[in-house]
Amino acid sequence: MSGDTPRSGKTTYREAMREALREAMRSDDRVFLMGEDVGRYGGCFGVSLGLLEEFGSERVRDTPLSESAFVGAGIGAALAGLRPIVEIMTVNFSLLALDQILNNAATLRHMSAGQLAVPLVIRMTTGAGRQLAAQHSHSLEGWYAHIPGIRVLAPATLEDARHMLTSALADPDPVLIFEHGSLYNVSGELLPAVQTVDLDHAAIRRTGSDVSLITYGGSLPKALAAADELATEDISAEVIDLRTLRPLDHAVIASSVARTHRAVVIDEAWRTGSLAAEVSARIAEDSLYDLDAPVERVCSAEVPIPYARQLEEAALPQTADIVAAVHRAVD
Repeated sequence: MSGDTPRSGKTTYREAMREALREAMRSDDRVFLMGEDVGRYGGCFGVSLGLLEEFGSERVRDTPLSESAFVGAGIGAALAGLRPIVEIMTVNFSLLALDQILNNAATLRHMSAGQLAVPLVIRMTTGAGRQLAAQHSHSLEGWYAHIPGIRVLAPATLEDARHMLTSALADPDPVLIFEHGSLYNVSGELLPAVQTVDLDHAAIRRTGSDVSLITYGGSLPKALAAADELATEDISAEVIDLRTLRPLDHAVIASSVARTHRAVVIDEAWRTGSLAAEVSARIAEDSLYDLDAPVERVCSAEVPIPYARQLEEAALPQTADIVAAVHRAVD
């Protein structure tokens, strides 16, 4: 695996993220990367490979295995005027730093009456589908989307992986970026016309007229595949990529439901108390009279994510589950 991004437009999600990090560090000396194994090892998922050799150990810092300590150090660096990017290996491990994220990063601007900004970016891998068992595979980004004072991003495309970081670093408040592990090897052509991405609005990835498929992150490819399958049955599905989970862009959701009159929300998190529940509630509150059928939700089974491949696949939302949910809404 090379640390260089290919010269052609062909790239992977991993390489797009790496190029975003490289660009940020080249353009601003205040930006540095820190986390477990981000330097010599090149990152647990290879995103930072080659950056230590290019920028040195002062700006690519391997940390001890203490999420609370190095996230706290990142908060301190941000308060001191730097622009730290903190990498946490997986979302499950971020719970060890939840006190720092919730009680410090998210609250300091409010508690200081706007005197203290925390321009911190925290990146972490989320999601299942790679047989990494329960302690490395959950989708907890909805928990963080519950917290005021932070912005929560879920890049699902090559363009978002490449360009979200620039906007995130410009935000005076903490930004959490959730990278679904199943996307790192996804390859394709970066659209050269896209140089920035809008963090305030959801994106319509496919237009349709019969049903709105609302999702984010690693579930977007499954929703698009379901839309392709449904098209063979003359069912036109619109696919919405939320992109930003906090704050939610409810306007795009409402306008889509007003056109299609049906909604299916796909969320790899557990159904109970999920982001899918929040989206469904907002549709019920604001778009109830636009609906021709109840909102459907496609979520993970209410179990810790299994290790065995067949059980893991059975526990996760799959394209067939999305198609079945659409049929319940449309038929």
